[in-house]
Amino acid sequence: MDNIIEAKELQIERKHFYVELRENDRGRFLRITEEAHGRRNSIIVPSTGVDDFTATIAEVLTNNNGAPA
Repeated sequence: MDNIIEAKELQIERKHFYVELRENDRGRFLRITEEAHGRRNSIIVPSTGVDDFTATIAEVLTNNNGAPA
């Protein structure tokens, strides 16, 4: 069973995003869920990789002059 430590919701256009920091017997992790058109897709990033994950997103956006078109 997962315990939710912190959770936020975000709506962008017709998509809903759920960002949750969770914990279970194996440790902490970040779960990002996208819900659109009745479908859900999730990615899970172990807490040990969250800094690298967010740095990579920042790098991709920086290399693209700040934001996607």
